[in-house]
Amino acid sequence: MSENKIYKIMFHNQGKVYEIYAKNVHHSAMFGFIEIEKLLFGEKTSVVVDPSEENLKNEFSGVERTYIPMHSIIRIDEVKKQGASKISDRDEKNENIMPFPVYTKPNTDADSQ
Repeated sequence: MSENKIYKIMFHNQGKVYEIYAKNVHHSAMFGFIEIEKLLFGEKTSVVVDPSEENLKNEFSGVERTYIPMHSIIRIDEVKKQGASKISDRDEKNENIMPFPVYTKPNTDADSQ
């Protein structure tokens, strides 16, 4: 039954908002990363091609698994059906999103002196 699950992942990357679809999403063995496998892209069934989705297809061509930093994730949704993957500029609706706070260990070298 888990094979039928589809996840929509939205994340920040280089000043843009990426929206991709995948079959598997879970925490990574690498601390602070989300592991995304089995990326899904629409099939070329029509003459009209979405350039944004084509750019994503090319960017992730040959990628079996990708690791997204946890602080870049906007949201992960389990959806019933796949939509179009896309890259968009940040807009007003996304400006209200605060990055997830990341804990950094204090520098103890200065404390020991």
